Amino acid sequence: MCAAKAINHNFQTTTKKTREFRTWFRGDHTHFNPTRAQLVTVGGVPEYVLKGWLPDKPLIKPDTQITAFGSCFAANISNWLSGRNFRVLNKEEDAKRAYVVSCGEGMVNSFVIRQQFEWAWEDKCFDQPLWHGYNAQDYGYDPEVQAETKRIFDETDVFILTFGLSEVWYDEPTGNVFWRTIPKDVYDPKRHKFRVSTVDENRENLEAIYKLIRKHRPDAKVIMTLSPIPLIATFRDNSCLTSNSVSKAVLRVAIDETVRKFQDDGYLYYWPSYEIVTDVLQLPYKPDRRHPHIPALNYIMTLFEHVWCEAGEDNPPPPLEEAWIIAQSVSGILPAELEGIMRHKRKWRLRQMVNREEPFSSDPELDAVFRAHLRETLSRWDREAATVDPT
Repeated sequence: MCAAKAINHNFQTTTKKTREFRTWFRGDHTHFNPTRAQLVTVGGVPEYVLKGWLPDKPLIKPDTQITAFGSCFAANISNWLSGRNFRVLNKEEDAKRAYVVSCGEGMVNSFVIRQQFEWAWEDKCFDQPLWHGYNAQDYGYDPEVQAETKRIFDETDVFILTFGLSEVWYDEPTGNVFWRTIPKDVYDPKRHKFRVSTVDENRENLEAIYKLIRKHRPDAKVIMTLSPIPLIATFRDNSCLTSNSVSKAVLRVAIDETVRKFQDDGYLYYWPSYEIVTDVLQLPYKPDRRHPHIPALNYIMTLFEHVWCEAGEDNPPPPLEEAWIIAQSVSGILPAELEGIMRHKRKWRLRQMVNREEPFSSDPELDAVFRAHLRETLSRWDREAATVDPT
């Protein structure tokens, strides 16, 4: 036994009544959870959600070639960037034969996205039909489709990959994972099984995808996102809501671990669309509770463009402030009539909203923030009008 010895430890004594109560060391980086008033300002999402995930400079220029696929949320990204005249390879006519185009939004798990990269670049084929279209038709390993997929990947400067769920159906003897469930006429309960994939499995897939891109397109950038679209149903014997929480959590952890491992390379990034929808907007979904309101998506895409894209002088990004107010109005944070006011730039109605006596919130701080936000928008509209017609 150790001999007893009188030791004078200089432990810090802390109580709420002393100044030392606030002297705990909090690490080199401490970012607090924002209040609602902080989060609803136009700068709230950039400050409290995007912090730590932004590129040093925009990655996407008008001539940058982009490929986005993975889940239906990836289709929103493709449609937005294409509509804003950026070069989205999987929106081109010649690309429609590739599965990452024709069924790209149906590739919602990391296994099938990895399969497409391995097939296109490593010529890996699988020993059974794993890929099925929306009408349960077989999608085989057509060499022309493979060549088109390879062409798209070979020409891509920025890959935007959206992962949606971690529940998978697989072939037990081989371990191969299907795109989705198995068509009824070929389902074999002895070999076709369902499971929830693990964080380790998904992280391994994400790392493999990233390494394949670095191998074949060493200068390309990769942006990973987690789809905010929840499960429409679960195959587990419990509620869909709880299964969806697990499904998203598994993928979010896998993405975070992958990005943290490789982000210092300067080629891998994360875009927090999932957090914007689920943590920032109050009621972001349509009545089906799955698909976000279009204005909510438009805000996320407008913010994406402001962060990631370097537009030409003749194609400036849409105003972020207006997109944010509209998103808040359809999400139950601000009055619904603001959507129409903002879309049609009805200055007199906006001025009425700013000056109305009825508060926007029972919280005085929130009400003041909302009024300041709307007042600044009104001032900007007045400045714009004065520039167009100085008389």
